[in-house]
Amino acid sequence: MLMSSTPAQEILNLALVQTALHWESPQLNRNHFAQLLAEIPPVDLIVLPEMFSTGFSMQPETLAEEADGPSLAWMKEMARLHQAAITGSLIIKDQGNYVNRLFFVYPTGEYKCYDKRHLFSLAGEDQHYHPGARKLILEYKGWRINPQVCYDLRFPVWCRNTEHFDLQIFVANWPERRAVAWKTLLKARAIENMCFVTGLNRVGEDGNGVYHSGDSVVRDPIGTRISYIEPGAQSVALVELEYRRISEARSKFAFLNDADEFIMKP
Repeated sequence: MLMSSTPAQEILNLALVQTALHWESPQLNRNHFAQLLAEIPPVDLIVLPEMFSTGFSMQPETLAEEADGPSLAWMKEMARLHQAAITGSLIIKDQGNYVNRLFFVYPTGEYKCYDKRHLFSLAGEDQHYHPGARKLILEYKGWRINPQVCYDLRFPVWCRNTEHFDLQIFVANWPERRAVAWKTLLKARAIENMCFVTGLNRVGEDGNGVYHSGDSVVRDPIGTRISYIEPGAQSVALVELEYRRISEARSKFAFLNDADEFIMKP
């Protein structure tokens, strides 16, 4: 079993920012999030939606930033200011390709990133963006974390917990008309991976007239919901994760030891 190199902090405090987004308006969104974050108490990790600076846009030619652009600089400033890690995805141009890139920024300003693996062909995302090929497992305060993006949630082989991570995070722009799938799959990922699962989704109507109901949630390693965030409402939810729930669940139910082996193609 792969373990953290440092003992896990017993309590990990999250702030989940469920909000509407200003369509294709990075500066307005950065200002909006800064105002929301100014009101929260100290936490360990702040979670923002997918493409939090623009909404889920298929216009990367006009919206993409370089990897070291203003939105990443803003994330670094927020992480420093709040002394908390912050994560969410952005439209990035990298070596001639456009990617839907999740950044996980530490309070020190250091960061790790993950490019969305599964591109949402129903909306033409695969026609505008380049898929990622590398799963990310990072360590923060002794917790092993696997961050992913929206549509990745539908693919259990990619999501499966072969690395014994403690927390899986999905940031999303997931439409209300498929909310049943969102809620069902988040519960399934928690149960099958025996880890905490956080799903953070936006609310409101986007520039294409698509409505999002949020339905953001945190579930524990046996699938029990441990958060309540009102659907459709703009809300910053504070959620406390207790590490002992992981060890207790895996000690009592050693289901991960019985899992099948899969070989992933690159």
